[in-house]
Amino acid sequence: MMIGGSDAATELSSLGLWSNKAAAINRSEREDRIRRAQGSLDALGVDALLVNAGPSLRYFSGVTWEPSERMVSLVIQKDGRSHMICPRFELESLDAELDVSVDVLAYEEDEDPITLLADFLPPETRFALDPLLPFTLALRLAARWNVVDGARVIDGLRACKSPAELALIRQAMAMTLEVQRRAALILKPGIRASEVERFIDEAHRAVGSSGSTFCSVQFGHATAVPHGLPYDQELSENELVLIDTGCTVDGYHSDLTRCYAFGNIGDDIRAMWALNKEAQAAAFAAVQPGVPCAAIDDAARSVLVSAGLGPDYRLPGLPHRTGHGIGLCLHEPPYLVRGDMTPLAPGMCFSNEPMIVVPNRFGISLEDHFMVTETGAEWFTTPQLSIDQPFA
Repeated sequence: MMIGGSDAATELSSLGLWSNKAAAINRSEREDRIRRAQGSLDALGVDALLVNAGPSLRYFSGVTWEPSERMVSLVIQKDGRSHMICPRFELESLDAELDVSVDVLAYEEDEDPITLLADFLPPETRFALDPLLPFTLALRLAARWNVVDGARVIDGLRACKSPAELALIRQAMAMTLEVQRRAALILKPGIRASEVERFIDEAHRAVGSSGSTFCSVQFGHATAVPHGLPYDQELSENELVLIDTGCTVDGYHSDLTRCYAFGNIGDDIRAMWALNKEAQAAAFAAVQPGVPCAAIDDAARSVLVSAGLGPDYRLPGLPHRTGHGIGLCLHEPPYLVRGDMTPLAPGMCFSNEPMIVVPNRFGISLEDHFMVTETGAEWFTTPQLSIDQPFA
């Protein structure tokens, strides 16, 4: 039994905390990341890198704070110690999370953190800025110093995952795959999408995450809309089901889509499902170190174009890129899309999710993730076997 036949209470009662836990990122790895960032600054011709609150600050320091109107930033200097800029009243909270050895510069609510920064960084300092830095803060920094885009350093380091990062992603993917499997078991005629979404969130919590980071449950014609429709559907017999969801483990994301038949599905849908599976396999087979990201999108899209779909983003066909990077962000660079010529490198991680949309009728989306290896690619999760057998 893979689809239907159970209920939410039964499935939740049999779930427990994940036993095979990956180790959290440790202080030594974070400090090595800072050293590697320092070693990359010469190539940009800069003296320092400013990393703002958000996923990159977590990457370098362990601090999990999100951006706000108050400046919380890490300044990594090419020569010398790094500095954390933080509101003074937040120092105790900062100390509880900060996982690297840095000097802390604290400011009061009525003080300007940019002025504080200027007290120890001369005006000739050349800055590389976090690409996710708020525009207004970037403008203020640019008014005092010569600034450039720091994406080459930050995204370059974050793109290739360490063994510890890969283990965390692997655990998150395995947890979500198990939640997806349990969600398929609770399906029945009349169940609402919101009921399935609530179960998926509770199941993610039951296995040890903080819940679903996102969840999209679509039935029938709604599967033709890549990110769903804004109303609560009821499942009917003989409909296509599409569920896309994920969670995080120590900040690292999972993201899996399963698309399968609830009852009898027409031969035209089955044929499109098989074609989508072929496109996903073609993308995976094209992965090799040194190959540009764009070539993976080309590989998937060419399968669909050869079958008469598209071309390009025309429908029926594939309306979006083949994949995105994943890690501390659900979507992060580089991307498997036309024009992204970033060479694939071992440790990079991507979604593989070509989608076929037949407007106003149905959509097929199969999504698993892979890591680039020295010889090709390796799946984090086993792709779906068939439209009737969503799990291995």
